[in-house]
Amino acid sequence: MMSKQRKQRRPWFMVSMLTCSGILVLLLLSACAGAATTSQASVRGTASTPSPPINWKQVDQAMGKAGAMQPGGVYKYSFPRTDLAVRIGTVSLKSGLALGTHIEFLPMGSGAMVMGDLVLTEDEANGVMTRLQQEGIQQTALHNHLLGETPRIMYLHIEGQGDPAQLARGIHAALTQTKTPLAAPASPSQPQPIDLDTRQLDAILKYHGKANAGIYQYSIPRAEKISVDGMDIPPAMGTATAINFQPTGLGNAVITGDFVLLAQEVNPVIKALRAHGIEVTAVHGHMLTENPRLFYLHFWANDAAAKLARGLRAALDQTRSAQAS
Repeated sequence: MMSKQRKQRRPWFMVSMLTCSGILVLLLLSACAGAATTSQASVRGTASTPSPPINWKQVDQAMGKAGAMQPGGVYKYSFPRTDLAVRIGTVSLKSGLALGTHIEFLPMGSGAMVMGDLVLTEDEANGVMTRLQQEGIQQTALHNHLLGETPRIMYLHIEGQGDPAQLARGIHAALTQTKTPLAAPASPSQPQPIDLDTRQLDAILKYHGKANAGIYQYSIPRAEKISVDGMDIPPAMGTATAINFQPTGLGNAVITGDFVLLAQEVNPVIKALRAHGIEVTAVHGHMLTENPRLFYLHFWANDAAAKLARGLRAALDQTRSAQAS
């Protein structure tokens, strides 16, 4: 009997150790739960704290002129190359047709993403790239958009991320290496008439254009989302098909611009354009890390505006473009 009771009893120190172990486990579990709660609260606090809005006046000062807000929260600067006298054959190109440097900022947390397209003469290109490299701004493409123009024009595409005012200072510093007019004109330009039946063009293309400095322009977004480095890129950042008409008299026009295409759309669009007498002047990329991968197809023609619109519509039918609202 005594033997059984001894077997059933635990020594006092073993009971003590078990009790301490239980308390220690409870304390550890409590500490972990508290840490998790603190961490979750911290994350919630960070997520719920909005980034301060960008002071666009400071960015304007850094860029040297005022920008303008676009759809999708994009802030855009335009620098028309009005200093250039560019011709293709007998046609003098207006700056709004194919000679407009443009730079777009998209807010990104407490900073911004910037993209742009700089219109440069051949002798300006490398000086601008050197300065952009010094300022930490990437170059994503350098190429032609036109064929046979005099003087020869190059197009430099750029991208950067960071403090928007600092990015603007860097881009402005690069543009000072060129003859680009950097200040706003002393007086606003007078609206220029569009000597075209724009209602007819809208009806053929099934989109609504807008007049800008004597050019009738269309911007046609794609149906799918475009992203760069995980950020959705609005059409105003350069992911929309651009079509520009410059009247040349008697219902005629020159056209240029670029189709924004997926790989499988490139050759069907080329076929449709060539079947309607529209020249393809370049096919290339503008960005480095976009998703899905995009190709930009540039074009040119000089003919009756309505005829050209029908050819452009046939090409648009080969693409997955967003429907007009």
